[in-house]
Amino acid sequence: MAKQFLLMEPKNENFNELIGGSSKYLVPRFQRDYAWDIEQWEDLWNDIAVLDDEGFHYMGYIVLQQKEQYQYEIIDGQQRLVTLSIIVLAAMKAIKDMIDKGEDKLENEERLSEITKKFVGNKNLVSLKLTSKLELNRNNNRFFQKICGDLAIPNSRGITSTNKLIRKCFTYFCKKDFGKTGAEVAQFIVNFSSSMVFTKIIVQDDLNAYKVFETLNARGVQLSTPDLLKNYLFSIVTKDESIDDEELDELDEQWSEMISDVGENNVSDYVRYHYNSQRKMVTKNELYSAMRKVVQTPEEAYKYLKSLIEYAPIYSSLINPNDSWWADQDPLYRDAREYLSGIRLFNIKQPLAVLLPAFKMFTPSEFVKVVKYLYVMSIRYNVICHLSPSEQESVYNLIAINVSNGTYKRASNVKNSDEFHRLYPNDNTFFNSFEFHKMPSRQTARKIRYLLAEIEGYLGNKCDYDKLTLEHICPYHPEQIWVDSFGEGVSDVKDRLGNMLLLDKDNLKRASFLEKKKAYAESKFKIANKVSLYNEWNQDNVNDLQKWMSEVATKVWRVD
Repeated sequence: MAKQFLLMEPKNENFNELIGGSSKYLVPRFQRDYAWDIEQWEDLWNDIAVLDDEGFHYMGYIVLQQKEQYQYEIIDGQQRLVTLSIIVLAAMKAIKDMIDKGEDKLENEERLSEITKKFVGNKNLVSLKLTSKLELNRNNNRFFQKICGDLAIPNSRGITSTNKLIRKCFTYFCKKDFGKTGAEVAQFIVNFSSSMVFTKIIVQDDLNAYKVFETLNARGVQLSTPDLLKNYLFSIVTKDESIDDEELDELDEQWSEMISDVGENNVSDYVRYHYNSQRKMVTKNELYSAMRKVVQTPEEAYKYLKSLIEYAPIYSSLINPNDSWWADQDPLYRDAREYLSGIRLFNIKQPLAVLLPAFKMFTPSEFVKVVKYLYVMSIRYNVICHLSPSEQESVYNLIAINVSNGTYKRASNVKNSDEFHRLYPNDNTFFNSFEFHKMPSRQTARKIRYLLAEIEGYLGNKCDYDKLTLEHICPYHPEQIWVDSFGEGVSDVKDRLGNMLLLDKDNLKRASFLEKKKAYAESKFKIANKVSLYNEWNQDNVNDLQKWMSEVATKVWRVD
């Protein structure tokens, strides 16, 4: 991880060291609400229960941004910090209950006072109001502070769902056995807080926090990039004092719906494709700094937020062609779904930059046409020819901008554009790539079935690739008779498209070619019928069949 992102090198600290010092931690005002529930509490408590055996429990990364000398914003890690704090509060309540019963009253009062100073905060000498070391977001903080101050659940009406989770969490841990005496409970807190270990990362600003998030997420450590995006946009919006709490609450709710629509792990991709659909292309690493340049005033932030919220269900449905959302759209969109399914099957994302604005700017019938063109491009360019996806993304960005600004008003403008022609592999290029194309049939059987089913459909046999069997003419693990036919090339042929076809059922198993040939002749499948015309199955005939398939493929996947 690059040092310039950070104020200091990442270091491991336990909960005692994090919260027990003089530092104060703030959850940004618009960061997500507390969301952990019984599943996470149970997992955490089970981990605490085995601490005696393991000595410590690793809690993962906590990412902080320093605001003042002893004050930090929690960029990632609030769910864990809040839950650990609630466990301490529940243990403190156990000591308070002992005090109320008169058990070792003076000693337990002193214990409770010291634990409060170390883990919760200090009381104002005049008002005796607690100043907490941990402040939550605008929706959770008041409720949480009442628990911190009173070691009891606030008796309030109209409690929100997120504060109900905090209440439920406190109640859950209050039922746990922390010890029979104040000394035992205090010892539990000491042991527990010293055993929960974090890797602490302190960043200079939110831009560097984003870079850290992207670096860690690329390594498989899922941090909350959506929170960082939200915090920035909402912090700019709220500089406009005319936006009241009711409007903020509505925006907040819409943002949550957007995350739910798109899926938290897809948010960074969504925001980038949304950005690239309207502006000069940026990479994933450039996204956050580019967004900050175009969103600097409350008006820009509000407009940007509303646009993200508006496009989210479209994006979600483009990557989920079977989404029920499509049923509520104009029936003319229906045919787009089969092309979107093909694009999705091969996990090709580059078309999204064009499809997002096309859905908004084109009529339904023109949108379906452009989806078809990009689907054909995907099969030719990405699946068969394996050409550069980064060049494709750059060119699609130019097309997307022209769609967004109204220069391209219909699908034919896209198809006939210089950009589209620059990418589109011509028939000769596509044919040559298809003729000897291989796909690892054990890993990509569903994709191969799809391609073969599209060829079958073009030849007049419409079929559902998900209900069919992929048949290897020369078996995947050939016996000696097949080795005799192919010689040294037998291991090379197993993943050739020219050695595969579709059948309803896998009845042939390890039959000879003569037996297979008879079954293929009687089959409804067109490729099988073609194979039945060969007298033997060898390398030359694999090549011949795949050449024939290539000729058909240039007609199946063609933009006229």
